[in-house]
Amino acid sequence: MVRYIWIALALWTAQGAEPAGPPYASRRAELRKALPNGVVVLFGHAESDHGNLRSGFYQEPNFYYLTGWNQSGAVLVIEPTRDVLLLPAKDVEAEKWTGVKLSAADSNAGAVTGFQYVMAAPALESELLKLLATYPRLYSLKGTAGTAKLERFAPLREISDAGPELAKLRMKKSADEIALLEHATNVSLDAHFAAWKRAAPGVYEYQIAATMESLFAERGCERPGYAPIVGSGPNSVILHYSRNRRRMDSGELLLMDVAAECAGYTSDITRTIPVGGKFSKRQKEIYDIVLGAQKAAIAAVKPGMTIGKTTPNSIYKIAMDFINTHGKDRHGAPLGKYFTHGIGHHVGLDVHDASDTTAMLEPGMVITVEPGIYIPEEELGVRIEDVVLVTETGSRVLSNRLPRETAEIEKAIAK
Repeated sequence: MVRYIWIALALWTAQGAEPAGPPYASRRAELRKALPNGVVVLFGHAESDHGNLRSGFYQEPNFYYLTGWNQSGAVLVIEPTRDVLLLPAKDVEAEKWTGVKLSAADSNAGAVTGFQYVMAAPALESELLKLLATYPRLYSLKGTAGTAKLERFAPLREISDAGPELAKLRMKKSADEIALLEHATNVSLDAHFAAWKRAAPGVYEYQIAATMESLFAERGCERPGYAPIVGSGPNSVILHYSRNRRRMDSGELLLMDVAAECAGYTSDITRTIPVGGKFSKRQKEIYDIVLGAQKAAIAAVKPGMTIGKTTPNSIYKIAMDFINTHGKDRHGAPLGKYFTHGIGHHVGLDVHDASDTTAMLEPGMVITVEPGIYIPEEELGVRIEDVVLVTETGSRVLSNRLPRETAEIEKAIAK
């Protein structure tokens, strides 16, 4: 019951101005310890950044991770002794278009935001100048519009990057975050099952994408976690294909890399199925090689392993070695050259979540494991991607409910 209460609360929080209590305060405390003797300034997205009519407003993930605040134009200041949330001034005309927003002048601002100290955003420059007279270091996210603003406020002060320390925090998920990722994953799996029922000769790729996205909305999820990739036939070999306009034909493969974002957290699932219900001999051969590589990589996931291409103890090398020693292309060459991307990435508030790919895996990290083989000459692309939680002794596949074996896929399609 606690898990579902948390999911409901997170869904509620993701929609507007609700309490930003634990775990946000504890996350800020951890960042404060990691960046001592300084001031951290992070900017939330402005309405103009992600507030267009096509996509709607989307909060900057690092800002959301530390505040739980999902309104535009806010600024977070983490001082050595306190946290301050700065909110934009009241704009009655703008609220006619985008709804009523909380401001620092509202009497309940502290209770609603979960911050003891709430100030008006226009006070940032004067407040920052006072702080920099006391504390030697200034931290923000390098390469962002917020950093450029800080450079104008304090042109003589070096700005250090808070990104690496934030990535370290975000890589290791709490029990609550894991529950949210499981929820997003389960919704995504149900969408894949629905897509398998819809996929057939003559159906368009966009119809499959629409089937999956409509299920996300029905389940209360905000959006797809990324642009849906639904590639049939020749499009199955294009890694980030998202045009989704082709009509699929019998005998082809259909690669679907699609997942939901629910309460801010996104999953990342890929399956490759046969259009028409049956794998050909060659399709099954390539599919089974990819599946074997994935099984070998997942079996190796445990604390101390890595996911980088050149890092020690890498599960990437395990997958690549399997692919290179199983099967050939039409010219008799090993298949490794057709595995053209990494073995996986961290997932969380971003589908490619903040991370250090050289770091060793630790319990609580959630990654994808996604080997693939893409042979343009044969118009044959296969990717199998699952979400994997690193545990104390190994791993647990959060997306295991969706079949991976060819016989199981054919049986599920036929039902």
